[in-house]
Amino acid sequence: MNNQVTWRVSSFCAPNNDCIEVGRALQQALIRDTKNRAGGRLALDARTFTTFVRSIKEG
Repeated sequence: MNNQVTWRVSSFCAPNNDCIEVGRALQQALIRDTKNRAGGRLALDARTFTTFVRSIKEG
């Protein structure tokens, strides 16, 4: 099994370049801070991630 995660930077970053990255592993979406990539990850199932993104877009 390949444990490699391909990360992509969010299309929206704060003015000071604080960003998050999103990756996918198995059935989870992973989120991490670009300024502290080794500092941990938030793992969400697909449904929770979709709700999270929708909530952010709606403000």
